[in-house]
Amino acid sequence: MQERKIIHIDMDAFYASVEQRDNPELRGKPIAVGHAEKRGVVAAASYEARKYGVRSAMASQTALRICPELIFVHGRMEVYKEVSEKIHQIFSEYTDLIEPLSLDEAFLDVTQNKKGIALAIDIAKEIKRRIRQDLNLVASAGISYNKFLAKVASDYRKPDGLCTIHPSQALSFIDKLPIEQFWGVGPVTAKKMHALGIHNGQQLRMWSRDGLVRAFGKSGYIYYDFARGIDLRNVETTRIRKSVGCEHTLEKDITAHSSLIIELYHVTKELVGRLERKNFVGNTLTLKIKYHDFVQITRSITQSRQLSSLEVILPLAKQLLKDANCDGRAVRLVGLSVSNPRLEGDDLMTGEEWTQLKLQFEEW
Repeated sequence: MQERKIIHIDMDAFYASVEQRDNPELRGKPIAVGHAEKRGVVAAASYEARKYGVRSAMASQTALRICPELIFVHGRMEVYKEVSEKIHQIFSEYTDLIEPLSLDEAFLDVTQNKKGIALAIDIAKEIKRRIRQDLNLVASAGISYNKFLAKVASDYRKPDGLCTIHPSQALSFIDKLPIEQFWGVGPVTAKKMHALGIHNGQQLRMWSRDGLVRAFGKSGYIYYDFARGIDLRNVETTRIRKSVGCEHTLEKDITAHSSLIIELYHVTKELVGRLERKNFVGNTLTLKIKYHDFVQITRSITQSRQLSSLEVILPLAKQLLKDANCDGRAVRLVGLSVSNPRLEGDDLMTGEEWTQLKLQFEEW
């Protein structure tokens, strides 16, 4: 069986780089895409800004404190979409097996490619060169035999990175990989792993599957496989929408429960409108609360009935808010999302099936 050859392409500081490309006066300067207002949030930051610690999702006022020279630029989503389409046109010259993750990143399966190029790294080099030559932008590329390792590889030498994780080197690479760099491990999970003595891939691989499932739920199956270099997911050319949501960053922090209920009503109304426009139904409702200090919590509930109307969703949202037990803490953001779409023939709450595979490695 031929080993898969997967490339993950990730555009470097995409939104900010497009702005710097189109406005020469911004080149070489720390910029942020977003709004500088008191309640504004950074959507993207240039690498010049990142050197100061500015990052996406950071409060704009915090970003300005750590980088007083920061220049804010309003986002131009239509332009970003247009550039993204041109990038995907380049991808399609090499393969039709393309899985977009967002406007600025995608997986490509080049095991069988249109140009008959033997080595995946040569395809990645060509794509990077074409993006720079045709669009005057920079991309990083990761190459490996599955999506997990290709994603990790693309982040490894940013910006303008190119990294291959060969099957024969996978376990030694994973052993040294900090747990924070594992795909799907966020700050909360990383903190829990640290408390359990798991700081890198080698320590993660010492845990049994049952132990990881007890500690992390069904995500434990994924962590068990990732620690062994296993990821059986295919590159999906058609991505099924898995959730629809919306969130409101409040003009002022609110503490009163009555004010939160009012805000929750407005968020629920917007969510129902989006569900109707997207023709989306799901069975899981998730509430997101972000406090004034940017600590974030979520609460979820799954129902056997489909969640699509205000009459159904609002009482559940109120129950989740009660379960969140905000205790008068100042809240700066309220969000709701519906997920877990039930497809025909599915049983409720069934997830992806993960199966261990003995990999036969070939020369790349």
